[in-house]
Amino acid sequence: MDLSKLDPRLRLMQDADMKGKVVLVRIDHNVVKKGKIKDPYRIEATIGTLYGIVEKGGRPILMTHVGRPRDKKTGEIRCDDSLSVAPIIDYLQAKLPVKIFCPNFEPEGGKGITHIDDSIWPAIEDLKQGKIGMIYLPNTRWFQGEQAKGKERDVFCRELASLADLFVNDAFGSWQPHVSTYDIAKQLPSYAGFLVQKELIHLDLVLNPSPPYTAVIAGAKYDTKIGPLKALHEKVDHLILGGVIYNTYLAAKYGLQIQGVSEEELAMARELVEMDEKDKKIVELPYLIESETTDGRTEGKWRKVSLEEMKESKKLHYIVDVQPESFQLPDVQEAIVRAKTIFVNAVMGLMPYFYEGSRTLYELIFQNAQAMKLFGGGDTLQELKNLAPGPYLRGLDSQDTYYFTGGGSVLVAIEQGSPYHIKPVEALME
Repeated sequence: MDLSKLDPRLRLMQDADMKGKVVLVRIDHNVVKKGKIKDPYRIEATIGTLYGIVEKGGRPILMTHVGRPRDKKTGEIRCDDSLSVAPIIDYLQAKLPVKIFCPNFEPEGGKGITHIDDSIWPAIEDLKQGKIGMIYLPNTRWFQGEQAKGKERDVFCRELASLADLFVNDAFGSWQPHVSTYDIAKQLPSYAGFLVQKELIHLDLVLNPSPPYTAVIAGAKYDTKIGPLKALHEKVDHLILGGVIYNTYLAAKYGLQIQGVSEEELAMARELVEMDEKDKKIVELPYLIESETTDGRTEGKWRKVSLEEMKESKKLHYIVDVQPESFQLPDVQEAIVRAKTIFVNAVMGLMPYFYEGSRTLYELIFQNAQAMKLFGGGDTLQELKNLAPGPYLRGLDSQDTYYFTGGGSVLVAIEQGSPYHIKPVEALME
């Protein structure tokens, strides 16, 4: 790892005295869905930091969020097994030769867990004496104060800080300034974990790439991507779009009515159309899949369609994927195969029903042996692993491929022009 590429103000865990100290570690193990681990990559990515802490004599207390247990409308917090850290603990105990203790704090109905009670202190004493290897706190979003704004937030922060001597943030994917990622860093001596350092170093390749630079961005929410898209448009040589983002762009550019595209999204897409009128950086994919429904792949209800046909009909059902033929066109191939840097945050089709476009894209990207290939986003990595397992596995061991653990964090950094303005990272520099 080339630490010279990091901002010198960033405090690194390598420089912390951890011997005999309890270390509170925020990781991003948000990999549980319906009580099962969907992909352990984010867990595996933090093991280096955990080893590093133990090697330096530290005694770790781990914490992560899982899912969204808080109801946005009512504010109620749901503490049930489907969002528990128990599967993560089972995975770690099978992977590492350690005993991990998880305290059982009782939630107060819809308020969630209101306090870290005294039942944790015997476990912390066992941790200090080496009778257990780690403590893993319950889902941080089960705690009332984690996302609160009032006194509950301050109380949770003080209670967390009382447990440990140091704080290490290794949760690059958790970019929002909650208590366990941001506030706590102001209460304890705080440091960046190995994974956060690695992510920041590779983010520099996204923000300061070797040209030619191609970015591939797709997604279902235009409003969360328009800022990063505009920032990327200034940096790239070629921009390839997919999903609802591409549908919205086509609708705005050619005056189409595409089902699932809102007026609000169209207004934002027109900004991108105007930006591209001069530079012509957006590479169009002219062969697509139209479907009457998004509920499945129903025979007779989907068809292949060209952009020329779309311009003629003007009114269309859902566009649910890119045809593989689009990736065989010379300008599309050139944008990908001749690039020196490729950034990908993209699932091109409506999964799991329409997957051919994504698979063709991923396979084409890995045909480029000269480019630095940077993949961001949990969904992107999940589908890359599912649809192109061979290239995915090769990428794990390759110096020219990197998989970010947090796509949202990468997009925030792109929009801001720097990873060091992400609030939890800022807190490790102040």
